[in-house]
Amino acid sequence: MFRSSAFGLALFFAIGPAYAGSIPAPTLNTRIIISVRDQKLMLMENGLIAATYPVSTSKYGLGDGWGSLATPLGLLQVAQKIGDRAPIGAVFHNRRWTGEVLQPNTPGRDPVMTRIIWLRGLQIANSHAFSRCIYIHGTNEEKLLGRPASFGCIRMRSVDVAALYSQLPLGTPVEIVQDKLPKSSNLADPEVYGFDSPASASGLRKDKEPAQIKVASGSRAGT
Repeated sequence: MFRSSAFGLALFFAIGPAYAGSIPAPTLNTRIIISVRDQKLMLMENGLIAATYPVSTSKYGLGDGWGSLATPLGLLQVAQKIGDRAPIGAVFHNRRWTGEVLQPNTPGRDPVMTRIIWLRGLQIANSHAFSRCIYIHGTNEEKLLGRPASFGCIRMRSVDVAALYSQLPLGTPVEIVQDKLPKSSNLADPEVYGFDSPASASGLRKDKEPAQIKVASGSRAGT
């Protein structure tokens, strides 16, 4: 699941810019793997594990259907980053800071918080991810991290998503998998880990994304 040939991954990067708009081609230095089974996010830099964080994927399961509130699987990339100068705990509505700041686990609240890392799907199976507002973002419900609890997005602690945000250039590849995260001992292999290739490359979308996608305000996706 996690093993990839250098050729297959190079093919992905060669194809990616064709439908990624103005997003720069990523390097191999930084990438993310998110395990649904482990409910964890792994940041990899230069082939090594830089950090691992607890997360929550969707409580409605896996998929990319409209209105499903599910978390999509497969290969995606960081398309937009929002919240550069917002404080830890900042509350966002329609991707704008409201001016409110919440402490973790404030009762009765479930907003998008602190940072928004907006993902774009790179395969047919996750082609709606961007317009569904699938983010990696901070959550008020930190006590639920480690088990599925979101409405489609990848939730993190506010302090964790702020740290992650600062290390991700636009175009960073993100793979969401059902399997467990790879072991650190496997990463010593000279092969490239983290993506299914060339199988994933064969599933890449050939259509080009519109330059702008209108997103209905008030959509529950993105939490």
